[in-house]
Amino acid sequence: MLQFFRFIFTIIIKNRFIFTENLKYNMSNTSILTEKSIKFLEKYLNNAAPTGYEWEGQKIWMEYLKPYVDTFITDTYGTAVGVINPEATYKVVIEGHADEISWYVNYISEKGLIYVVRNGGSDHQIAPSKIVNIHTKNGIVKGVFGWPAIHTRERATEESPKPENIFIDCGCSTKEEVENLGVHVGCVITYPDTFHILNGNKFVCRALDNRMGGFMIAEVARMLKENNITLPFGLYVTNSVQEEIGLRGAEMITQTIKPNVAICTDVTHDTTTPMIDVKKSGHQELGKGPVIAYAPAVQQKLRDLITQTAEENNIPYQRNALSRATGTDTDAFAYSNGGVASALISLPLRYMHTTVEMVHREDVENVIKMIYETLLKIKGGETFSYFE
Repeated sequence: MLQFFRFIFTIIIKNRFIFTENLKYNMSNTSILTEKSIKFLEKYLNNAAPTGYEWEGQKIWMEYLKPYVDTFITDTYGTAVGVINPEATYKVVIEGHADEISWYVNYISEKGLIYVVRNGGSDHQIAPSKIVNIHTKNGIVKGVFGWPAIHTRERATEESPKPENIFIDCGCSTKEEVENLGVHVGCVITYPDTFHILNGNKFVCRALDNRMGGFMIAEVARMLKENNITLPFGLYVTNSVQEEIGLRGAEMITQTIKPNVAICTDVTHDTTTPMIDVKKSGHQELGKGPVIAYAPAVQQKLRDLITQTAEENNIPYQRNALSRATGTDTDAFAYSNGGVASALISLPLRYMHTTVEMVHREDVENVIKMIYETLLKIKGGETFSYFE
């Protein structure tokens, strides 16, 4: 009898082990993102890469991408491109931008207070009470955006934060003290806020616009490599610089690559949060899938290929109509080299250009899947001509 119970106990333990291992396997396969992917994302986001100063972030990105591409291209201003099949004549770009908004030191008062000017679309209203990093040749100098205490403000005449009245206090009482720290006009200023996850599936950080794009296209390259996919064209995994001040990095790199197709990624607004008028901004929402842009710069046959591919693979998506320009690197690629078939896949995001930008993990994964599956459908030599 004792041997019988020992036998039953052994079977239970073995089955429990098998179940546990299968559960681990199944859980790992519910997501296309790996533990290594998330660690890379955290490292990539936590590094500051303000517009014009993207190179350290690009080094992190290239190090992660290195096993999945054949070679790299870099340019004078810091755009980085991982290339698969560099010998192919037909070229497809998948793209995100690497830079984040920031501030510059603009003026140092005699009392040691620092006044700023934007580098990109930095939001002055979120600045008061924020800790900042001032980047100097001597390293990081800490400071805070100060603001008069509520007790000292007259309700009838109190001012709102404006670019011209916000200021940074780095604990100095004179201009000379500030300069002795290595701070001077032109030093770039960033926020130190780092990556974290809310409620298990919301990624939160500064600079998700558009560090997430660089992350997602890197994941596409990883999946192509791990699934042993051979593409009938050259793939240019492109992390452009200086998008936040007018798409400048994309304007430069498209002249270098001269692509036939460009699929760009960026972020777009979740319009379901308070104080946004959906009648003006359209309805886009976290967790409902990638957002496909409808705009003159978007080549319709390429866009239709993307949406058809999404439907065939049960990838949810949303639509967004954009008047005149997309305001993203899509425009730079589309209107270059005599016209490049271009499309925009956007990631819904809350609180853009703040330090608590938020995206949904499922949307991130679905953007990756959408690009990956679309690449499998593109044929070398495809013209996407409306006349064929």
